[in-house]
Amino acid sequence: MTKNSYYIINGITLYRMIAVPFLIYLAVTHQFNTFKWLLALSFFTDAIDGYFARRYKIISAFGARIDSIADDLNIIAAIIGMFIKNSEFLLMEIIPIIILLVLYLSQNTLAFIKYRRMTSYHTYIAKIAAVFQGIFLITFFFFSPFYWLFYLTIILTGIDLIEEILLTLLLSDYRTNVKGLYWLKKSEN
Repeated sequence: MTKNSYYIINGITLYRMIAVPFLIYLAVTHQFNTFKWLLALSFFTDAIDGYFARRYKIISAFGARIDSIADDLNIIAAIIGMFIKNSEFLLMEIIPIIILLVLYLSQNTLAFIKYRRMTSYHTYIAKIAAVFQGIFLITFFFFSPFYWLFYLTIILTGIDLIEEILLTLLLSDYRTNVKGLYWLKKSEN
């Protein structure tokens, strides 16, 4: 691992964190044409920083943590934008959204109690769910909400959160970059 590569990859992640206040400002001021492009760029940089980190074997606990934080902040900015642009959609779909919120808060509360920090598992299902979250959110702002994509995203995100709750219950020590329950159980045998 070269020091420059480490800084470049973490810099890409930090960009996503820095973009969040701008995204929220653009949403609040109804500048959705710029908002959607900046959001798409944030999701794209999420994909490339992870790819480069794995490709060049520049994986660190710090990088995993800031990546998870940047992901959550970008999703929050996107949800704020969704609410401002089309609150009727969110209000109509409030039950699955509340279920995901409860799962998310449960997972993070459990992690804070057990590890004193958020988890950064980056499981395979989390990566799949993140891709679908990005696709849904980008299509929401560029076109309109596709309900089948919304429900598929809800299901995948719910499975991810349940797996992360189970991982937190099973793992006695804090770990990053855990592939998933299957691989955890396989490594124990």
